[in-house]
Amino acid sequence: MYESTVLQLPPDYEGEVVATLVSRRAGSSGSSRAVLYLHGFTDYFFQDHLAEHYLERGIDFYALDLRKYGRSLLPHQTRGMVRSITEYFPEIDEAVRVIREDHDSVTINAHSTGGLVAALWADRVRGKGLVQGLALNSPFLDLNVPTPLRLAADLLKTPLSYSSRALPVGISTAYGDSLHRSRHGEWDYDLELKPLGGFSVHATWLAAIRRAQRRLHAGLSVDVPVLVMASTKGMRVKDFVPEVQSADIVLDPHQIARWATAIGPHVTCVRITDAVHDVVLSSGPARKQAFTELDRWLNAYVYQGNENRP
Repeated sequence: MYESTVLQLPPDYEGEVVATLVSRRAGSSGSSRAVLYLHGFTDYFFQDHLAEHYLERGIDFYALDLRKYGRSLLPHQTRGMVRSITEYFPEIDEAVRVIREDHDSVTINAHSTGGLVAALWADRVRGKGLVQGLALNSPFLDLNVPTPLRLAADLLKTPLSYSSRALPVGISTAYGDSLHRSRHGEWDYDLELKPLGGFSVHATWLAAIRRAQRRLHAGLSVDVPVLVMASTKGMRVKDFVPEVQSADIVLDPHQIARWATAIGPHVTCVRITDAVHDVVLSSGPARKQAFTELDRWLNAYVYQGNENRP
């Protein structure tokens, strides 16, 4: 049974702010090990099978619905809106503080935008021993757009970056169509919290992402082992075709692999055959490979020498 805790946070430029910490213990007495899951853009925690994978290995599971997403979205807020990815740091700080009250080892497992946020957060807290590893699932390390659009995005260093208006970018439902069981996928989740066509992209948010990516490209010094998983192939499509169910159509996995070692000195990068953007939502064989690689990494670098390894 999951438990849910609302984390009250200082208000921002839109007013009241909360985050939601979802948790489930591996047994009646819990475990000394825990994982904290951070979702991506247009997302929230719904991946029960990911939680079960950790729980079956004796690892307590926590997931954080970040501010303005999922269980944490309040009526007055713009979905996903931040002016800097550092705005997420207070809820991660608080979630890790809560988890460490009962656990000696904490690993962060983060997807897409959550992976970018986790990398910069871990760089900020290096040397403090707050977490023992980062497992990043298709982290958002660069923009997957043609060069002219990339250059336009970088112009958002100007006052345009303070615009709250949505950018005129086309909305494709291809990724959502490939995932949700009401369309062509196998997963069930709340389409109000994770719409098929995603959230609107605002200039303010995109400028924040580009600043964070440039910071990462300059080189971070994350001092814990890092696992980066990405698909073996990417595609750019507007409409659903069956091939999108075996490729990343959101980010470019080659870019992810390129920038992975900018996170820190100890990075393991694994390419998952036929994986989609969220590798744990891939088809059976790709999902199995992803979990096998995750376990291998945990055993080798996070729980090494621990007789209670998963």
